[in-house]
Amino acid sequence: MVNYMTDSIAEITFAQAINRALKDAMVEDDSVICYGLGADDPLRIFSTTKDLVELYPERVFDMPTSENGMTGVGIGAALNGLRPVMTHQRLDFFLLAMDQLVNAAAKWHFMFDAKSTVPIVIRLIIGRGWGQGPTHSQHLHAWFAHIPGLKVIIPTSVNDAYHLLKQSIKDNNPVVFIEHRWLHNQKGSIDTNHKSTLSQAAVVKQGTELTLVSSSYLTVEAIRACEFLEQHDVSVELIDLRTVNPIDWPTIYTSVAKTKRVLVIDAGARTGSISGEIVAQVSEMLFDQLLAAPARMAMPDIPEPTSYSLTKDFYFGAKEIVEKIMTMLGIDIDPTQVDSLNVQGHHDIPGEYFKGPF
Repeated sequence: MVNYMTDSIAEITFAQAINRALKDAMVEDDSVICYGLGADDPLRIFSTTKDLVELYPERVFDMPTSENGMTGVGIGAALNGLRPVMTHQRLDFFLLAMDQLVNAAAKWHFMFDAKSTVPIVIRLIIGRGWGQGPTHSQHLHAWFAHIPGLKVIIPTSVNDAYHLLKQSIKDNNPVVFIEHRWLHNQKGSIDTNHKSTLSQAAVVKQGTELTLVSSSYLTVEAIRACEFLEQHDVSVELIDLRTVNPIDWPTIYTSVAKTKRVLVIDAGARTGSISGEIVAQVSEMLFDQLLAAPARMAMPDIPEPTSYSLTKDFYFGAKEIVEKIMTMLGIDIDPTQVDSLNVQGHHDIPGEYFKGPF
């Protein structure tokens, strides 16, 4: 089983894996440039751009708060032989540049008979906590995945963060690379012999009774749920999507054909979600093999509240996932044991190390 929350001191963090991927890509290819708000400030975008400006002062730089204009600069640079990596400390800020991304970058390859490409990577950081509220905590991966011409990557593990970012930089067309900041301090290792691909999901845990599909930070909660259920002799197969455009349908279909049940969990709003798309596709392709209706868990179709007391009941985690699986399988587990999965301490931070939104 893959443990996405290992604490081995010999390992590196998710943020360090991003930093190493950027450094390695810049060593290997002189055309790679890196820029964004905070790329050279003291915190260096959660440490992900640490040391880059010192190593490559002409290729790493801050930018003005002009998201649409600077995205256009990146697209122009990409069209003229560079490989820009543009970083935004909030996905929400990047919404100002949707015209450049959707109407220019995503369409270019198709509009020019595949003779011209836009090899740009847009790093977008998501995440909640500390009262981020409705305009600083949006999970819009489904929105980007809806656009033909865009690859949308949303890694969970340290190994995936490193390999998928490097592959994104090498890709000849635009890639939206989404990082959950609650993952930045998790630890893991980089396996040079196991290179994740941009179109392949990960089977994190083998199981026989139900397929659980997740992505990003919710995979961490899913692992907690699976480990708890395993202690009660319930076998769940866990798939981490890693890429939401394209989606690795063969891996999902193979798993669901084996378990005959599927639950998809999603950090985006329920309507128009990736979870809804997976439920629909599984229903169309495997309807006659299912023992139960496909199910999903996603966010309510309302903006996230800012209030600490209101966010407590807005999000779901391992406890709610276990309860949903219990219902789907028709099993009972001592409620006091299930309650042990509740978050201890503050509900809106991933750990004591987390000292604020930036």
